[in-house]
Amino acid sequence: MGNDRRQRRLVVDERTTYLWSHRQKRGRDGVWRDALTLYRDGVRIRFVFRAGAPDSGRWTTEGGYWYEGCVGDGRGNLLNLREPGVVRALVGEAGRRGLLPRDGPGGRPVELDGWELFPAVVAATDG
Repeated sequence: MGNDRRQRRLVVDERTTYLWSHRQKRGRDGVWRDALTLYRDGVRIRFVFRAGAPDSGRWTTEGGYWYEGCVGDGRGNLLNLREPGVVRALVGEAGRRGLLPRDGPGGRPVELDGWELFPAVVAATDG
């Protein structure tokens, strides 16, 4: 088992570098979520994948160690949020959609629904 809180470095281009980490936890509402958090220039961006109802097709690791860091859609598509290629694809897709803030002060993270990006990232990574 790795350390979910360890920050790793993702170099996008000569001017853009993110630190990132993955966590899984149960929210106050009792729903498990896997979250990928990016840090850059005092801005935190969090891609959140919330577990869905059993028939929703939204699967997370829900606190288990089997497939830790993976999310799936119930149709055989799986993304490992601890893989740099998946992180790069999430950043790329969010950037194409204009969802990444350019700058700003620290504070509350920008939170994005990872499931909205899931199909495009699966296609980009052959998830």
